[in-house]
Amino acid sequence: MMTALAAAKAYAATQNSGIKAPTGAQEDGGLDFGAMVKSAIQDAMTATKTAETQIAANVAGKAELIDVVTAISAAEASLETVMAVRDQVINAYQEIMRMPI
Repeated sequence: MMTALAAAKAYAATQNSGIKAPTGAQEDGGLDFGAMVKSAIQDAMTATKTAETQIAANVAGKAELIDVVTAISAAEASLETVMAVRDQVINAYQEIMRMPI
């Protein structure tokens, strides 16, 4: 099973300079959670589109198989990161709902 830490490490490994702060950072230096989630989803969508483009180029004979595999691996890592964040948010929500008022 993929843990949140493993997903974060996989995501950081796919980035050129490690984990980047999203463009919607708050003024006080903290990160905006909504902007972070939006950035992760956009990264996953971009990686998926890149993988699709590489697959199409390979079918047309214009790309190497290693490029396709690399693009698919990056898309998979991004998707696993988004799913890990989603799972943690759901777990946190369920924990809050179990708290007595």
